[in-house]
Amino acid sequence: MPLSLTLPTTAGTLVPYALEGSTPVKPPAGVKFDRIAYSAAHVVSDPRAPIDPWLQCAVDWDATIAYRRRLWSLGLGVAEAMDTAQRGMGLDWPTSLELIRRSLDAARDVPGALVASGCGTDHLDIDKVKSVDDVIRGYEEQMAAIEALGGKLIVMASRALARVAKGPADYERVYDRILSQAKQPVILHWLGDMFDPALAGYWGTSDIDRAMNTALGIIGAHPHKVDGIKISLLDKDKEIAMRRRLPPGVRMYTGDDFNYAELIAGDGHGSEPTHGKSDALLGIFDAIAPAASAALGELAAGHLDKFHAILGPTVPLSRHIFVAPTRFYKTGVVFMAWLNGHQSHFTMVGGQQSTRSLAHLAELFRLADAANLLEQPELAVKRMKTLLALHGVEG
Repeated sequence: MPLSLTLPTTAGTLVPYALEGSTPVKPPAGVKFDRIAYSAAHVVSDPRAPIDPWLQCAVDWDATIAYRRRLWSLGLGVAEAMDTAQRGMGLDWPTSLELIRRSLDAARDVPGALVASGCGTDHLDIDKVKSVDDVIRGYEEQMAAIEALGGKLIVMASRALARVAKGPADYERVYDRILSQAKQPVILHWLGDMFDPALAGYWGTSDIDRAMNTALGIIGAHPHKVDGIKISLLDKDKEIAMRRRLPPGVRMYTGDDFNYAELIAGDGHGSEPTHGKSDALLGIFDAIAPAASAALGELAAGHLDKFHAILGPTVPLSRHIFVAPTRFYKTGVVFMAWLNGHQSHFTMVGGQQSTRSLAHLAELFRLADAANLLEQPELAVKRMKTLLALHGVEG
């Protein structure tokens, strides 16, 4: 008999659901990629810590680092202390720096492990930031702390800069200063306002094409200091257009959680390898790590059909996890980790588990099953039933 349970619908009804998914794909040991692939990784909260969850954060360090070891074992890099880790939504800078330190320490035990760490200005009191110089000093403080640990930087978009900048010239000044002193090539970070409303008008304008021109001008002035740029605009055509204009050797790291399969596969445009495909720096890779690894292995082996066969079914799940309000996608990522047994509870830093409805999570469960992503179906059903019972749904 198939596993079954009763799930709510968006119409407010309860309907029986029988699992239909097959055994999740498992990548072979030592799988190799021909793309660089970072998973932005979530943090596991400590639900037993005697804190006020909306005001303070407590992290289960052992479970958090264990999850990163899992990602490395699958061949994926870790984009550390990013928005997937609730940076700016519960995870403060001191805890972020401790997370970066622990990840870098753990990575030294894993041959070939990739880690790139988020560097921002979130430690500043944004109401006291009055000038671009204040933003520069904020970036420099976090840069120094991460580089002192030997870390590679992801220069995160800054809410403070978005607030005080008067136009593109202010962005050029900030990024010219930061890039000129970076110890190794960095990954830039362009997060659309669907991910963070405080970043509206980034690069000095709400016009995406003009913003892109500013970003490309900054990269073009420092091509050897920029490993690549991650853009999360959920617009594949804008990403492709920018990808084709990047200087030779500068990578496009897709952050498009709606269209990643197509963008990673690429279109083969041009003679410059980085212009015809995207590498990856994705929050959804946290939730679909085994499938992402297996698919990237098939792509590297030249099996494009198998790549799409594995990764394609995960796209509807990702689009659901990242549905508006997109900034609450972290709840779905942590929910998947709980369903699959990678953490013992479904609580989050800042109490963020409450940002999605039961109906949303029930549909996520259905889509995860359809994408063959429930690694332990019996456990997933048991945990889903526990959540349902907490919401007054029995059966």
